[in-house]
Amino acid sequence: MNNLTRLGNQLKSTSKLINKNVVGSSTPSFSTAATQMATAQENVRTYGGLKDQDRIFTNLYGEHDVYLKGAMLRGDWYRTKDIIDKGKDWILKEMMASGLRGRGGAGFPSGLKWSFMPKVLKGRPHYLVINADEGEPGTCKDREIMRHDPHKLIEGCLIAGFAMKACAAYIYIRGEFHYEAKVLEQAIEEAYKAGLIGENASGTGYKFDVYVHRGAGAYICGEETALIESLEGKQGKPRLKPPFPAMAGLYGCPTTVTNVETVAVAPTILRRGGAWFAGFGRPKNAGTKLYCISGHVNNPCTVEEEMSIPLRELIDKHCGGVIGGWENLKGVIPGGSSVPVLPKNICDDVLMDFDDLRKHRSGLGTAAVIVMNKETDMIKAIARLSKFYKHESCGQCTPCREGTGWLWDITERLVTGDAKLDEIDMLEEISKQIEGHTICALGDAAAWPVQGLIRSFRPEIEDRIKQFQSKQKHSPF
Repeated sequence: MNNLTRLGNQLKSTSKLINKNVVGSSTPSFSTAATQMATAQENVRTYGGLKDQDRIFTNLYGEHDVYLKGAMLRGDWYRTKDIIDKGKDWILKEMMASGLRGRGGAGFPSGLKWSFMPKVLKGRPHYLVINADEGEPGTCKDREIMRHDPHKLIEGCLIAGFAMKACAAYIYIRGEFHYEAKVLEQAIEEAYKAGLIGENASGTGYKFDVYVHRGAGAYICGEETALIESLEGKQGKPRLKPPFPAMAGLYGCPTTVTNVETVAVAPTILRRGGAWFAGFGRPKNAGTKLYCISGHVNNPCTVEEEMSIPLRELIDKHCGGVIGGWENLKGVIPGGSSVPVLPKNICDDVLMDFDDLRKHRSGLGTAAVIVMNKETDMIKAIARLSKFYKHESCGQCTPCREGTGWLWDITERLVTGDAKLDEIDMLEEISKQIEGHTICALGDAAAWPVQGLIRSFRPEIEDRIKQFQSKQKHSPF
């Protein structure tokens, strides 16, 4: 029995239960029934355990032929012309119905974002830009798509580009991904030769080109406007918004910048229907998701699973558990280095989706799960991240340029305890002066790990300082 059938049966049984309770009531209330149904659904519905037939990325581990012949055997490029012939409005409608949210970290509804592009070409070309920079520490999902399932991305570019009236897609790939870029370029060449893209893309009469552009490894170019600046040959520094890229992006033309995974799942969603994809995960957290788990687990991996899977189940089922057992867990960064760390007591029950992690003052981000057991020096780990953000700041905004240096300086001293207790509050205040006061989100990304450290591990910081002070007091020097 597949997930949709199981969910339908659960809803039917829940409806019968509610009708039985409400019919005999002297004052039947629709709102009460709806509340009971929602509660009953929440109680019976479990998430995770994605079946093989529901997986979108069927060659995630490179076990089969990466290139066109193998991709077509796995269902890629199947009746792509029929999808395009249904028109851009149908594509946008299905993408909105799917509930897909951006897989690059922000989680903005993808269909809605695609619809922001102007409906009419006013003498300017439209562009689709794929963010394949993937510079977030701990994140390693997009590179798996590009080196093992590149045709899903290329087909997704064609379909998404058509929905936006784009004439071309630029895949901005991280410069260090040398092998992935070579695979992607070869796959694009295959697609051109087969007539799947180019002058008459897939026989639709639509002209569409795909280009690969290699970046130089700057983390800041993961921000969409900095990426556009770099693509134009300038320094990768974020632009002020508005104007937004949908109105004035690449070369001043309407542009949509989106993530590799977001575009790669689109063809499968459109073949199976938006309702199929929306059947996975909790409301507003629909679909399947690539999770990349690293750190202190027995089997680090990237795996496709249902959204809203419990964090503990994700780690135990796919990674063989935490090294030393679950009770040896200290904390988890659930969405890449830019989101706050969660202590063990929250990790016990938290669900891996946008809303539940936000409720616990963290975030899904790129779904890069960094697991840390009790052997971890949490203060040193966060200090290392602060050093990374200091190094990667473009220096354009004063709060970020100056503040990231302060964050790193203080957290480095906290590693040894060479600080005063009131500097903990000072550190938190500095992070809040950075957060929300910069052109792009790098300032927030630098501030949040520090805030998470203080919120969840403050006693450890205080003990470190007290130990240092005690040693200094008893030192003969």
